[in-house]
Amino acid sequence: MRFDIFTLFPAVFDGIFEESIVRRAIDAGLVEIHRHNIRDYAPGKHRVTDDLPYGGGGGMVLKPEPIGYALEAVLDADLLAEQKATGDTQIPVLLMSPAGRRFDQHIAQSLGRFDRIALICGRYEAVDERVSDLFVTDELSLGDFVLSGGEIPAMAIVEAVTRLIPGVLGDMRALVQDSFSSGLLEHPQYTRPPEFRGQAVPEVLLSGDHARVERWRRERSLERTWRRRPDLLSSVDLSTSDRSWLGIVEGRAIVNALDSPE
Repeated sequence: MRFDIFTLFPAVFDGIFEESIVRRAIDAGLVEIHRHNIRDYAPGKHRVTDDLPYGGGGGMVLKPEPIGYALEAVLDADLLAEQKATGDTQIPVLLMSPAGRRFDQHIAQSLGRFDRIALICGRYEAVDERVSDLFVTDELSLGDFVLSGGEIPAMAIVEAVTRLIPGVLGDMRALVQDSFSSGLLEHPQYTRPPEFRGQAVPEVLLSGDHARVERWRRERSLERTWRRRPDLLSSVDLSTSDRSWLGIVEGRAIVNALDSPE
């Protein structure tokens, strides 16, 4: 898979992609990451990339020409136009924006089916709306907070999608067990030593009984999700035993609440 990142600060990515999983994926030839400086495509002697907003207001707005020219030079201008005209996305062009959809594991999985993804890192007050109108296929956000630019969200998206590429992780079971992959939070994890400062590893994990271990993990995952992110349960396909366990944990009202329309 190839990632094309469009940014005013390409050096920001120097460290994050030189370590850990993404670095291994690059070394294995499973991933390519290309950074493109938007300023290089700005017209004029001074390579201006931002200007004051029409209508007044604070802050500066990223101009449409540098981003548009960069996208057309690196990608294919005809393909970009066709995508917007037909809605048939061949290369997702993603704008990092606080107004975008909240990025989650399901979106990461949907992006994993593409061979190439472009990410635009916004800066300053905003990006000229015509960039979205003409080129962008989706706008994504990490959450309801404000950052100085889209570089950190782009890093997160690249890593989240990279992890899903076959061959990147040594043990593919990790993909199934990860939080949010099943819609639930992951169960608690333990390793050596078996006891630390009076806190012991649950006996079931030392039992060698794989069926008991899997049942314990499922129950702890359900319980943790209910206590920390109960909003997730409404979108999970819960079995009869799952619902029974949730009733045991907090009382029958939990199951009733899941069945009741809002």
